[in-house]
Amino acid sequence: MSASIYDIPVRKISGEDTTLGEYKGKVLLVVNVASKCGLTPQYEGLEKIYEQYRGQGLVVAGFPANDFKSQEPGTDEEIQAFCTGNFGVKFPMFSKITVVGPEKHPLYSALIAAQPTAISVAEVPFREKLKGYGIEANPEPELTWNFEKFLVSRAGQVVKRFSPDTAPDAPELVAAIEAEMANG
Repeated sequence: MSASIYDIPVRKISGEDTTLGEYKGKVLLVVNVASKCGLTPQYEGLEKIYEQYRGQGLVVAGFPANDFKSQEPGTDEEIQAFCTGNFGVKFPMFSKITVVGPEKHPLYSALIAAQPTAISVAEVPFREKLKGYGIEANPEPELTWNFEKFLVSRAGQVVKRFSPDTAPDAPELVAAIEAEMANG
């Protein structure tokens, strides 16, 4: 990976320009999120895991994206109100970005380059599930859908990538988070 993910400019959902550099030394779980997706209830699980592990150095970073069937049509203000009002989200949320295709945000280009394949813990891989709904999934290494999760070590290395249907409390994801937090 050429540039550190800590150096890539991003914008907080409240509008301030920043980078993920403010989380150096923390374990990051970077997730592309959406408010009108069948997986949207994962916000609750993401908040729970954030609350459970943030004292040990975990930061969940939510990046809204409207790239999959227009499931995140709202403005940053509407997204923030939805997340706070419906799921009590306190983990850091960022401004809406594009996570696939030629307009893909540099952060997602770097994340995908570092981990081109998502780990699927489901019996039926998520790409296959999408076909069942008549949806042709993006080819790897592109993101499959909303709620794909990238785990970043305290040193800023993208160490794992989990498929969208991996629940925030899935034993495989929790074990990976705990292993990274142990590398303190």
